[in-house]
Amino acid sequence: MFRFVFFLLLCANTLAANPAVDVNTAGEVYLAAGIREQVSASLGAMPAKIRQIYAADTRATLSAKQLAAAYAAAKRGFRIDVFEPPALAAFAANLDQRAVKKSLDFLASDTGQRMVAADIAVSKLDEATINKITSGMLSTPLSPERDALFAKLEQAAHSAESAVQIYLTIGRALAVGTELGAGLDLQAAEQHVKSRDAATPAGDMESGLNMPLRRYMAYGYRDLSDADLRKLLSFLDSNAGKTYVKAYIAAMSAGFQAMGRRCGGQIGESWRELAQAQAPPAPQPETGP
Repeated sequence: MFRFVFFLLLCANTLAANPAVDVNTAGEVYLAAGIREQVSASLGAMPAKIRQIYAADTRATLSAKQLAAAYAAAKRGFRIDVFEPPALAAFAANLDQRAVKKSLDFLASDTGQRMVAADIAVSKLDEATINKITSGMLSTPLSPERDALFAKLEQAAHSAESAVQIYLTIGRALAVGTELGAGLDLQAAEQHVKSRDAATPAGDMESGLNMPLRRYMAYGYRDLSDADLRKLLSFLDSNAGKTYVKAYIAAMSAGFQAMGRRCGGQIGESWRELAQAQAPPAPQPETGP
């Protein structure tokens, strides 16, 4: 009995020593990691990407006005001020004081500063350059040791898992938002989208992204030394680093879900208005002589 009570007290003390942090504290890590600059750099291309997603949907043939409405909605929905409130809330909920301290210490180090600068720089590349990097057309020479380091870094950062989760989050949020804008209630919209997307092969998507993301990381960190990469890997493999990665993925998912849902809702509203404008006028009741 004593041992059980001691165990409960130990758990309680451990949990109390590492509570979730407030949004302002999480914001320090968010800014130190250059996340605002990286997300902001990605948003300019989103309207064209969203238009492309809808244009490629073989389940419906959309008019030029509908695709233009999707583009306009993405400009209004994919904004940093829409992203940050839910992203920071999720970031804070998944961090603890120990992880915050260790993360800030790493990000303030020379290696951390070089990593953040590289992350911001690669996030500003245009889509054509990114495609060349991920396909291997544009690369940087790697020694076997360095290539092995990038393989470990890609796994430690859960890059493929994060990318797939964010991609699916955007798609589902857009779909739910579109259903909401068209007039469905939230429960019906979510159920409709869930049943439609139940067969999404997330595992296959992850395995297909491992190599492209490793190439992207290798190119982005091409000016970091092997020693820098080992220090980065050491941080990511630590308890604090694992907490940071988990919190980062949660923040990205929450922020992109908010933007996707807002964009989808505005698309649904716009399409409903277009349909109403194009509907034939209702027949007028006959009047007597």
